[in-house]
Amino acid sequence: MKGDDGIFDVDVDGQRIWSKHETGRFPEDSEIVERIRALAG
Repeated sequence: MKGDDGIFDVDVDGQRIWSKHETGRFPEDSEIVERIRALAG
């Protein structure tokens, strides 16, 4: 599938909260929201 081999990283305030390269998949929306909430604290 086109785009499967690309890099997809999500950084918040300079901190990586998701890496497709590390996980091997795209995140669900809820996973990103959960990780942002965890940073806020």
